[in-house]
Amino acid sequence: MTRIGLITVTHDPKGANLYLIEAFHQKLAEVYTELFITISNETSLEVVEVLENSKFNTKIIPKNGAADARRSAVEFGLQGTSSFYHYCDFDRLLTWCKNHFGELEKLIKEIPNFNYLIIGRSERAFSTHPTAWIETEKITNLICTMELGKEVDITAGSCSFSRVCAEFIHKYSNAKMTDAEWPMIIKRICKQEVGYLNVEGLEYIEDINGTNNETINAQVWLDRLRLSYIISETAINTGK
Repeated sequence: MTRIGLITVTHDPKGANLYLIEAFHQKLAEVYTELFITISNETSLEVVEVLENSKFNTKIIPKNGAADARRSAVEFGLQGTSSFYHYCDFDRLLTWCKNHFGELEKLIKEIPNFNYLIIGRSERAFSTHPTAWIETEKITNLICTMELGKEVDITAGSCSFSRVCAEFIHKYSNAKMTDAEWPMIIKRICKQEVGYLNVEGLEYIEDINGTNNETINAQVWLDRLRLSYIISETAINTGK
């Protein structure tokens, strides 16, 4: 049986997702061979305690942005023995568990069929996100689609890859954002095919996936536009 490890990251100072972690950590241990999570040093001690007393392998890291946390998680996961890895932002994964756990189980079984798999959102799941996210991510997705030569949703916070691909990511990843960087490393440097699937489970639920400070104003749109630019520029430049 193929060994598939979960690698994920969390920054949860208020312990907002504690109840979901308590509800689903055991189920996650049943569907993955290994579990690895990097936890920001600002995360609630209650969350840390629950994770450290679960089957997760845990590592506390300084809060230094999503890209740094994701790279740390890949490095941590490579200490295990899995042949393939599923990366998913932890809040995304908890939403998936809450509303579409059966779909997650089916997805995990598909992972060994791809060297690298971008996991995106269905049209319905994409539409559940805040308008500022939707409109700016459409631009990012269009640019990444052009660069990859296939239609993709690149900014959903989930992907899977083989151990060989994980080693390439560990060696070459250094960008401000990893969403487009990782698949471009695999396509242009590792010279492997990049696959794509979309799912229902990567939907947006404000209480789980919201940042709690995103009021509808021009600053929010500008911040999301900056993210779109960074990810899009990375898609064009990585590996060239």
